[in-house]
Amino acid sequence: MRTLLNIWNTPDLRRKILLTVFIIIIFRIVAHIPMPGVDVPALRSFFSGSQIFQLLDMFSGGTLFNFSVMTLGLNPYINASIIMQLLTNVVPKLEELQKEGEYGRAKINQYTRYLTVPLAFIQSWGVLILLQRSGSGILSNLSPLGLVTIILTMTAGTMLLMWLGELITENGIGNGISILIFAGILARLPVTLGQTATVFTSQNAINIILVAILAVVVIAAVAIINEAHRRVLVQYARRVRGGREYGGGSSHLPIRINQAGVIPIIFAISIILLPGMLATFFSTAANPAIANAATTVRDLFNNTIFYSVSYFVLVVVFTYFYTAVTFQPTKIADDLRKYGGFVPGIRPGRATSDYLSYIINRITLVGGIFLGAIAVLPFITSDVTNISTLAIGGTGLLIVVSVVLETAKQLESQLVMRSYEGFLK
Repeated sequence: MRTLLNIWNTPDLRRKILLTVFIIIIFRIVAHIPMPGVDVPALRSFFSGSQIFQLLDMFSGGTLFNFSVMTLGLNPYINASIIMQLLTNVVPKLEELQKEGEYGRAKINQYTRYLTVPLAFIQSWGVLILLQRSGSGILSNLSPLGLVTIILTMTAGTMLLMWLGELITENGIGNGISILIFAGILARLPVTLGQTATVFTSQNAINIILVAILAVVVIAAVAIINEAHRRVLVQYARRVRGGREYGGGSSHLPIRINQAGVIPIIFAISIILLPGMLATFFSTAANPAIANAATTVRDLFNNTIFYSVSYFVLVVVFTYFYTAVTFQPTKIADDLRKYGGFVPGIRPGRATSDYLSYIINRITLVGGIFLGAIAVLPFITSDVTNISTLAIGGTGLLIVVSVVLETAKQLESQLVMRSYEGFLK
């Protein structure tokens, strides 16, 4: 309570918090403005039968089920950010631009915004094609002009949501994109609890209690894994210049277990959605052979066991892939040698790089298995307990816990800067 009072009594922090809350309110209001010409009840019925669409609704900030003007949510921007991050490690000019400090980061962010527009356009077109081919009659009566209008509206909604997120990042508290996703997840919580209350009976009461206990366990596990890291001791050599001694200290190189965060899950979703969407698209083809093959693929990906195993494997693979892109042992070893640092018992240079690779490969396996388990947890709990309305959204809990920890750290750093070091102990 004392910490909250200190935060509120700091004018700058109070202004940032109020601005963040105001933007979240705007986001939730716009998220309930429906798209014209769409049968929203039929759409929700179609989406509610698919765990993957529920997961996409979470990443969109809760806008997909409403099919609002922000239907795509932040998915195109997230995908554009991932693509730019990967290109930064591949394209030399972008890598040089990233090293130019604030100016370079601003230019890369600008390129990310430019890339978001065509991605939003393509994804909105893909969603409409999927709905048209689903046979649910959701968009069967729309004219070509109406379809173009919806695509442009969805693209504009994504750009508006991206702008709101950047406003929070620049002038509010926490990472704006994460905060908006966090708000969308929490906004669906009352709906989920209400749906669970309607199916509550004495027979499934034990299952609901078990799911609640499992939720607490998952939250604790996410918090532990998210903060866990391997500390590699680094010693710095002593140097004598002008009769004075420099260096000689020691520090630690932290290597996080969950180095990739939630990015591998986003990668896996993007890949595993593609076969099912293409199969749905071709299932109504005029050629019987193509239609039958597409139907077989669609049914295969609707199989919970096959889908869960494929999803798990993809998450583990992409965890290794993304970690290899973002954590570069050779570069870290060269930087340590440049500044006179070394790992005790390990020769500088190639030996240090191999040692760091040995550590990160084994740590990444733990992180990948954890992320894979988190990703498939909703499917497992739903099948075991037969309660689809209260399936443990492991990915949602991962995002919520990560955002809370990140925001708490930012608030703590803000208070420390204002001489409130002792209030958060």
